Amino acid sequence: MPEVEPVLGTTPLLLIAVAAVAVLLVLIMKFKVHAFVALVLVSLLTALATRIPTGDVIDTLLAGFGSTLASVALLVGLGAMIGKLLEVTGGAVVLADTMINRFGEKRAPLALGVASLLFGFPIFFDAGFVVFLPIIFSVARQFGGSVLIYALPSAGAFAVMHAFVPPHPGPVGAGDILGADIGLLVVVGLVIGIPTWFISCYLFSQWIGRRVQVGIPSTFAGRKSEADDPRVEASDVDDADGPMGGGGSGATATGGTTTATDTATRTGPPKFSSVLALLLLPLVLILLNTGFNTLATAGAVDGDAGWLDWVTLLGQTPVALLITLLVAATVLSRERFSRSETEDLLNSSIGPVAAIILITGAGGMFGGVLRASGIGTALADSLESIGLPVIVAAFVIATCLRVAQGSATVALLTTAGLIAPAVEAADLSRLDVALVVIAIACGATVLSHVNDSGFWLVGRFLEMDVKTTLRTWTVMETLIGVVGFGIAWVLSGIV
Repeated sequence: MPEVEPVLGTTPLLLIAVAAVAVLLVLIMKFKVHAFVALVLVSLLTALATRIPTGDVIDTLLAGFGSTLASVALLVGLGAMIGKLLEVTGGAVVLADTMINRFGEKRAPLALGVASLLFGFPIFFDAGFVVFLPIIFSVARQFGGSVLIYALPSAGAFAVMHAFVPPHPGPVGAGDILGADIGLLVVVGLVIGIPTWFISCYLFSQWIGRRVQVGIPSTFAGRKSEADDPRVEASDVDDADGPMGGGGSGATATGGTTTATDTATRTGPPKFSSVLALLLLPLVLILLNTGFNTLATAGAVDGDAGWLDWVTLLGQTPVALLITLLVAATVLSRERFSRSETEDLLNSSIGPVAAIILITGAGGMFGGVLRASGIGTALADSLESIGLPVIVAAFVIATCLRVAQGSATVALLTTAGLIAPAVEAADLSRLDVALVVIAIACGATVLSHVNDSGFWLVGRFLEMDVKTTLRTWTVMETLIGVVGFGIAWVLSGIV
């Protein structure tokens, strides 16, 4: 990114920042401009308003866009391909059924949630939730009680994984802008995300499910065998933003791949052990990398050893996902898909994630302009002068943007761009940077309401009115954000 010396003072820069965010909100909320277009336009206007030399404007825009896409496109693309292969082969059904059998009837909601946490690592919120819906309704019909008891742990699990853990675009995009270690971010996201899910989603679902009775939706009430059919029309979901504003996973279960899906159905779903191994493989590789490098830093192992270089390479998130994809393509395609069908499946997983990749890249562009123009530094100085911790400021800014315009992606990426110079100036450790990313994700999750497409997605499929959706989904999303931030804040103070 070209070095540009700011020509404006702190006050004008902060006023421009406020105006830039306001214009962004107006474009998205009032004029319904696509988030990608709005972010590019506001980035250009901000660069001009802050007097970045005209000859450097395009270089500044492209530098921010390209550096973000370098990591985001790779991780999101590989994750979408893995999720597609697991989805169309019925991996979700196998995972959920096995977990329910092992946990037992009384713990069926917990089993659904754990299965969703595992399945939610590579697959985005909207597609994962829609694929699990028939399973949720089948279990609710079998065991009785409010559908919320079974639906909220699953939906919450997908929401938490989508918000906190790479390769999902939110944490990847913010992590890239803030310079976070993505492998460490996976570990931190899991460490914070799992207890956050248990408190905010599982325990809350058991409490609210006894107070709010929601029956099996009429569109599913007459069906008897959904849990046996992994082919759910996720393409019916027009969730343009998802609870994390993610542009939808697009990991549609059928779109354009009917032949391959039918083949998978005829040959039967994969074994539970295969599904579990595929979901855990990238996590194990990443954890080995992070763990051994931590030991090397502490002097417990030889940091110059050749084997450690290989562990580090194989545990890099892009490499770990690539290995997992190759293994998944081999294991899941065998006796199910021809090579051409496998190629079609992988191709079909890329198109729907193009929007989120572009939006995330545009968010990186906006962040690059904020840094180059001096706005980020001005904000960092202001935060320092009032004594507001970076992690708290990150959560508050993301929350305000989230509530105002609904798109968590816009809230997350804009906040990361604004807060990046403060993070750099504070000279935070790798762990603290990862915790700041989680704090931003938490702020971008709270108070999902009528301007968030995720709100309508859940409400529509569970056939809840607006008031009931506010009492259930909105409260749960807010708990996820508040509890997750609380854990992150405490960890930042003691680690």
